[in-house]
Amino acid sequence: MNYLKRCRNIRVGNFRFLNLAIVFYIFVSCSNENKLEKEIAEISVDFDIERFDQLFAQLTPESLPELKNNFPFLFSEKYEDSIWFKRSQDTIQQEVNKEVEKVFSDLSEEKRELHSLFQHIQYYFPQIKVPRVVTITNDVDYRNKVVLSKGLLVISLDTYLGKDHHFYESIQKYLRQNFNRQYIVSDVASAYAKNQVGPIRERTFLGNLISFGKELYIKDLLLPSLSNARKIGYTEEQYEWAEINEEQIWRYFIEKQLLYSTDSELMPRFMYPAPFSKFYLEEIDKEAPDRIGQYIGWRIVASYMENNNVSLQQLLIADAETIFNKSKYKPKR
Repeated sequence: MNYLKRCRNIRVGNFRFLNLAIVFYIFVSCSNENKLEKEIAEISVDFDIERFDQLFAQLTPESLPELKNNFPFLFSEKYEDSIWFKRSQDTIQQEVNKEVEKVFSDLSEEKRELHSLFQHIQYYFPQIKVPRVVTITNDVDYRNKVVLSKGLLVISLDTYLGKDHHFYESIQKYLRQNFNRQYIVSDVASAYAKNQVGPIRERTFLGNLISFGKELYIKDLLLPSLSNARKIGYTEEQYEWAEINEEQIWRYFIEKQLLYSTDSELMPRFMYPAPFSKFYLEEIDKEAPDRIGQYIGWRIVASYMENNNVSLQQLLIADAETIFNKSKYKPKR
C-alpha cells in the first residue's frame, strides 16, 4: 500500500513538473514572438493607397490626359480617349462607382493591415520593395481580384463588396464566399506567397500539397494576427471542421494511396475552389470545405518547420518528399 502511494506521489510530481515545463515553454515562446513582433513593428514602411477608382469616376475630358500620364499601365494605347470617357459615363460603370463608394469611402483599416503586412514582408524578404498600391474597378473580374507585378499592387474593389451583394448574383456561392473586404489583406499576402514559392514543379498529389502548404505557411509569417480561417479563405465553421476531421482526412489520403498519385482529377477534388472537397462519401462531402488538401499541406509544412532547424529560404527550395519525410507530421486527433 505504501509502495502504491509512493508511486502515485511520484506520478503526481512528474505530472506537476511536466505542467511547469509546458508553461515555461509557452512563456518563452510567447516572449520570443512578442520580441520579434516589436522588432518588425519598428520597420519603416511608406506608401499611399491611390484611388484610381475615384479619379476615374470623376473623369472629364480635361482630366483624362493627366490621369493617363499618372496611370499609364491602366490605359491601353489601342483605345482612343473618347472610348475611356464614354466608359466612365456608362450607366453600369456609374452604378459600380456608386456601390464601391458606399463600401469603401474610407480605406484606413485596409491601409493599417497592409502597412503591417509590408513590414512583415520587409523582415522576411528584405529584397522586396514596398509596392505602389492602386485601387480600381474591373468589371467584377474575380479571377484577378489582386494583381501584383513589378512593384505594382492593383486591388479591384468591386470584387470585395460583400458576398451577398447583388452584383454577384450570377456567381456561384462558393466563389463569392470571400468577396468581403476582410479578405483583401489575405489575398494580397497570397500573391506575395505565390511569388516566393513559384509554380508547382512536381506532378504528384504530395507535390501539390506541399506547394500550397508552403504558401499558407508564408502567410502564417506575414499575417500573424489574422485568423487561420481568413488565411485559407474558410469560414470559422469550415476551419473548425477541418481541424476536427484532420485525422480522418489524412487516413483517407493514405488508405487511397493518393500521395504519390499523378491523377489530375485529384486537384479539383481537393485543391481548387469548389462547392466542397470530393471524397465520394455522402456523409463527408456534404460538410467538407473545398481545398482541404491545402489545409493538410499547411499542417505538414508547419510540422516540418517545427521539427527541423531550417531557414525560410531552405524551406522554399526543399522538395516535397524531403519535407514530408522530415516533417514527423501526425494529424490532430
